Amino acid sequence: MTYLDYSVLMSVYHKERPEFLRQAMESIANQTVPTNDFVLVCDGPLNEQLDEVIAQMQDVFGQLLHVVRLEKNMGLGNSLNIGIQHCKNNLVARMDSDDIAYLDRCEKQIKVFNEHPEISICSGVVEEFTVTPDIVDARRVPPEMNTEIIEFAKKRNPFNHPCVMYKKSAVEAAGSYQDFYLLEDYYLWLRMLMAGYQGYNIQEPLLHMRAGSNMYLRRAGRKYAKAQVKLFQFMKTKGFIGNAQYLRSCIIRSGSALAPNWLRIFMFKCVLRK
Repeated sequence: MTYLDYSVLMSVYHKERPEFLRQAMESIANQTVPTNDFVLVCDGPLNEQLDEVIAQMQDVFGQLLHVVRLEKNMGLGNSLNIGIQHCKNNLVARMDSDDIAYLDRCEKQIKVFNEHPEISICSGVVEEFTVTPDIVDARRVPPEMNTEIIEFAKKRNPFNHPCVMYKKSAVEAAGSYQDFYLLEDYYLWLRMLMAGYQGYNIQEPLLHMRAGSNMYLRRAGRKYAKAQVKLFQFMKTKGFIGNAQYLRSCIIRSGSALAPNWLRIFMFKCVLRK
């Protein structure tokens, strides 16, 4: 099967900055291989400024932009679950409402699926920035091949969710996104990999991702630490990792979540990023 078309799946909520949403949607509008299906989920009521951006982008995309409005905020995982049901193509490109895609991002990913039909999940390198995409703070480089991805997944998230493209059929077969505090995507990838679906990560930048201290603050606190322990407990129960790896991961990830923010930023930028 040769893939020619793909859907874009984005979720936005009322706290997003209008100029960020505009930049994110424009980066999709300018793709070298354009989408024929853009699903934008409004996760609860927005505000006048965001609605104005959406109206302007509706003029840009025309009937290709399908806006799905939820009555109340349901969280990222739930909103994506609803949105994916509206995607008409089997290939779905995830996009966050504050990031900026490289203009050839989707072209490169479609090429992977066409040349390697066994692949069901494909992401790539993200470049984190705070002020401008031209000044890169850090890069997150995930492992390339499926065997490396499986080993990496035992310790850390093996895909960059903001630039992932996947087969809708494989995602739905694995149970799609499920509620898991800030770890909905990682939980989904684990279930897909355990079910035998294969992944690949392009070793080139595909996305400019907004970072800053707020991103690291979200990965902090007891609730986040408990969620990570629960995720590694799931891996151990399924036989994906052993007791030693479980204990190591729980100690390291809980320590990171409960550390002062300055130390967590240092760990991410100087140890976990390239």
